[in-house]
Amino acid sequence: VKSEYPEQFRLDYALSREQENKSGGKMYIQDKVEEYADEVFDKLSNGAHIYFCGLKGMMPGIQSMFKGVAEKKGLVYDEWLKGLKKSKQWHVEVY
Repeated sequence: VKSEYPEQFRLDYALSREQENKSGGKMYIQDKVEEYADEVFDKLSNGAHIYFCGLKGMMPGIQSMFKGVAEKKGLVYDEWLKGLKKSKQWHVEVY
């Protein structure tokens, strides 16, 4: 996908045992997504999809981060998320 659409694809990692977040703690997915928050919100508002896959325990931290960023942007988080789900842009597969 990246070779065919280099401007439309980003792959990054959050390795909690190997990386630190901006506060010096362990790097989790919500920290990595927050680094790109402006770009993520812009792309989602233009129809991009976002996928989360992994342990269900990661979702509260991810949702808390998205809520904080949404509120800073003047968005009502619950309405914003409802819109993403309605348009089938929000994909979560946890176990």
